[in-house]
Parts: sequence; C-alpha cells; structure tokens
Amino acid sequence: MTECIQERFAFTGHFSRRVEAEFSAGQVTSDGGALLLREVDGRLQLLRRLTGCFVDGRSPQLVKHQLQEMLAQRIYGLALGYEDLNDHDQLRRDPLLSLLSGRRNLEEELAGKSTLNRLELTGRTARYHKITYSAEAVDRLLVDLYLESHRCPPKQIVLDLDATDIPLYGHQPERFFHGYYDSYCYLPLYIFAGDQLLCARLRPANQDGAAGAVEEVSRIVEQIRQRWAEVKIVLRADSGFCREALMGWCEAHQVDYVFGLARNPRLARIIGAPMQQARILHHNTGEAARVFTEFSYQTRKSWSCSRRVVAKAEDLDKGENPRFVVTSMTAEQAPARQLYEKLYCARGEMENRIKEQMCLFADRLSTDEMKGNQLRLYFSALAYTLMEALRRLALVGTEWAQAQVDTLRRKLLKIGAIVRVSVRRVRLQLSSAYPWKDIFARAYYALRC
Repeated sequence: MTECIQERFAFTGHFSRRVEAEFSAGQVTSDGGALLLREVDGRLQLLRRLTGCFVDGRSPQLVKHQLQEMLAQRIYGLALGYEDLNDHDQLRRDPLLSLLSGRRNLEEELAGKSTLNRLELTGRTARYHKITYSAEAVDRLLVDLYLESHRCPPKQIVLDLDATDIPLYGHQPERFFHGYYDSYCYLPLYIFAGDQLLCARLRPANQDGAAGAVEEVSRIVEQIRQRWAEVKIVLRADSGFCREALMGWCEAHQVDYVFGLARNPRLARIIGAPMQQARILHHNTGEAARVFTEFSYQTRKSWSCSRRVVAKAEDLDKGENPRFVVTSMTAEQAPARQLYEKLYCARGEMENRIKEQMCLFADRLSTDEMKGNQLRLYFSALAYTLMEALRRLALVGTEWAQAQVDTLRRKLLKIGAIVRVSVRRVRLQLSSAYPWKDIFARAYYALRC
C-alpha cells in the first residue's frame, strides 16, 4: 500500500484568495526572545559558575555532551516553559537552544532525556551516574549573585523567610502527610532579599515550618557580613517562624527580627481596651478602624525573656481582626504603626515570589531520592535568578519592571523567529508582527551597554 505524506494543506479560502499551509519554513523557533536571557547570563556568568559546583567523573575523551551545556539546557528550558525532560527529545534539535547552551556545532544534537536524567540522579551508581554536585557550593553561589548585584552596600537588608507546600503524588522519599495543607507534600524553605532568591532548601513535611531556619540564616548572614561587615540585617516572617531558637540566635548575633505572633487568650485580654476603642471608632464612622498598641510580653514556657510585641486592634464589618508581631526593634527604631504597616505587611510580597517558583516548575520533584529532588529545586531557583536579573537589569522603567516571570516568558521570550545558520553568522528573523518591539529594544540596549 502506497503511503502518501502530505506537505501542503488547502484551507477554506478568504474571499478571492486561496489559503494554503505547508511545512517549508525551515528552522523556526517560538523562543526568539531567549537571546536576552543569554545576555543576562553573560553579565552574571551564572552557568559557568554553576558548572564549578559540580564534579564530572566521566572520561573526558568519551564525553559527547559537556556538563555546562546540559545545565544550560535544563535552566533555559525551565525559563522558557519546558518542564519535562521528555521535552528535550525534540528540543535537542533546536538550533536556538544549541546556541543558548553554548554548543559550538549547532547542527549536532544536544543531550536527550536519558542523559539529562542521569545528570539529575546524581551519584546513584558509580557506573552510570558519574556527575555529582555540592549543595554548599550552590547555596554560596545564590548569595554571591545577590551580593554582586549591588554596586555599594545597602544600609539595611530585609531577609524574608517562608515555607510552602509541594504536593507529592508518587512514592518519593521522605513523603509525609501535612495536616495544614491536607496532603502528602514536601515543605521547602525559601529565603529572599527583596525579589532576589538566597535559599531554596528542600525539606520533608514531618517537621516544624521553621526547622533548619537557624542554620540557613546563620550561613547567609555570615556570608553577607564577610562582604558588608556593617550592614543592618532584619529577618521578617510569619508566626510559623516565631521560635525561641531563631529569636535567640538573632539577639545573640545582632540581627533584628519582625515575626508574626499567633493570637491567644492572654494576648486578647491584654489588648482589650484598644479593641474596645476600635469597636467604638468603627461604630461611629462605619469604616474599618485600627488602633495600635505595644507592650512587653513573655510566654509562660517557651520564651527565655520578655520581648516587645506590637498589636493591631482592628474592627471590620465582619468583626474583630486583631494581629500581633514580636520584634527586637525598639520604639525609637520603628514606631508601632510604622513597624506593622510599612515593615511587617510588606512581607506579603514574598508570596508572589514563591508563586513564581511554581511558574518555573519547582513542584516537579518526582525523582526517588532527596538529592535529585533538591537539584531540581536548585534548577528552578537558578532559572528564577536569571529571570529576576532580566527584570532588574533590562526592564527598569518599562511597564514590565514588576511583571511576574510567566508574563515575561509569554510576552518577551516567546517571539516567533526563523533561524538561519550560515558559516559566518546565526541570524534570527523575528516576527514583524511582534507588538512590543520598543520594550525588547530597551531591554537589549540595557544589557549591552
């Protein structure tokens, strides 16, 4: 039986014109804007430095796919929206991804899914998994990238801590049920300074949300102070991190903190009078009423000393809404209302940064070992670092200066282009219909200057 392969397709006509389609455009990519990410990496040297965090035990004469190329494949792939290793069985033939990955011969194929899978399952068997990585080196790299992003030391650094859930649907190692999230999950710890990511630590869910926070904060603070000895550091987190160990460490190492404090009957009684005042104000004005107060407070068992607590007594149409924060900062450093509204409430922005991690597939932790899943979490964190640097270095003053990473991917990186490769150059013919050429041009010149 003769097999007919059709390459031209006739569709319904448009008035007097025929409408036809055919697979004859040659090499076409949907990721033309990714060249901007390549320029960002040229500024940060992220991929080159990340390669130094790995040990490649393969025989050099037998290596077909260089380590830095494979790391670039994974990180650029995540930034461009390709979440699975299976995607790379097609992407390995993409000349643009070969260009991004640093492949000298763009006609040679990149690593496929099996090779990349062996990269992620680090050190499992001596025969097939000969590439390992140092978590300590990757951790240090994340903080170094933050330090290098400042031309001069800031007066104050606010470190935001938070935990989130990554649901699990298989039988991954250290899989536990978490009652608050009502699912089997991991409970990674994230630490940000503004929009920049300093820590992404994978943890099982059978422990307190603040577990390991002291160790992570102490190494970050030490690394920061090696560069900026006099900088003021403030920790900010919700009530899940209001723990004696963390507060005691801060007090012993001259680090300030502002932590949420869970309400209890004792605290409710202490702010009885301000709460009554807020109710009267709400009744008289018909609008939400806030009254701020502060007092010295110590728990009966868990705290080693009394600490300053700032309370917001608030009355709304739906009822009372008291909130509490505990802090090491004095009233002279931060008055009660300013401390709560300007400093503490700003931590809500960190939740958007965590959502961006999920846009970069930080929840794809399906390997059967914790070290492999931690590496995948690192890949997502490093893809975010590239995207955040693109936003910070190239898009200041544009309408996308605060855009989330999925918006940048969709509007700035996903540009249709024909790729033409010759002996002397690689030329991308970007779509003439692209609607944000001016922003693309501004980003280009910002990165090239």
